[in-house]
Amino acid sequence: MSELVTGEAVALELRPAKLPSRALAVLIDLAVAWAVYLAVTVGILASTASLDDAAAAAVAVATFLLVLIGGPIAVETLSHGRSLGKLACGLRVVRDDGGPIRFRHALVRGAVGVVEILLTFGVVACIASLVSARGRRLGDVFAGTLVVRERVPSGRGEFVPPPPPWLVGQFSGLDLSGVPEGLWLAIRQYLTRMRQLDPQVGWAMAERLATDLAERTGAPAPQGVPPAAYLAAVVNERQARDARRAFAQEQSPYVGYAGGTGAEAGAGAGSAAAYPPPVPPVSASPTAPAPADSPSAAASASDSEGASPPATGFAPPA
Repeated sequence: MSELVTGEAVALELRPAKLPSRALAVLIDLAVAWAVYLAVTVGILASTASLDDAAAAAVAVATFLLVLIGGPIAVETLSHGRSLGKLACGLRVVRDDGGPIRFRHALVRGAVGVVEILLTFGVVACIASLVSARGRRLGDVFAGTLVVRERVPSGRGEFVPPPPPWLVGQFSGLDLSGVPEGLWLAIRQYLTRMRQLDPQVGWAMAERLATDLAERTGAPAPQGVPPAAYLAAVVNERQARDARRAFAQEQSPYVGYAGGTGAEAGAGAGSAAAYPPPVPPVSASPTAPAPADSPSAAASASDSEGASPPATGFAPPA
């Protein structure tokens, strides 16, 4: 799963930031950091004028480390990769799998950034970004991170294709709490772009994603169901749960309460009617066959000849 997310997630969904936008963001961050550093230094010098030279030097070094190194690390950790400069330029630092960074990622980026940005005036960082195919500097390489663009030009929206009708509601009892966000991201990216892929490559990717999803949920795809249809059905179930949760938060906490009376009970019934639970498909009950010469048998035969199974869009490659 890590190879699929690392290899395909960035290429399909995330847009790496280019050197000019990254350089502008770094300049904004450095300007803010140096302004804060100078203000703090003036205040410390005014309050520690009575200290000897050794103590004053120790305070100056501590101020440099805390403001110019610890400050950016703390900002990136608390903002999940959005510093002031990156926020102004529409950039964000994420992990290789598209997830938010943590303290260890920001610590590695900040520590390496002291050498490649502060001590070498950004020369090493510029060379590394130009050499890297995704514009990563050395801090990103060692930390396993990537700077991406959050604000992209508006265009044709991508949507997840719906699952076949006979699969809707089949996974209503599935436990989706153990599925990580990285896997959801990879599944969504595949479903939105599966028609652009080679059939053989797309089928192999769907099988890998379906296997990873089945390991997380404990429910493999039913026999005879294409892996892409299985992925679409599970994603549809997750979206349905998110929609029900969102609408439930907007309503009164007493809506749908079993003990409510009057308007509360009516509101609960209306909510249940608006969002009925998915009903699994019920096979037709066996009936006695009609005589071959009867009108009903002839009508059934003509209907079966003219009808065709609904197209699902999830067919195995030839």
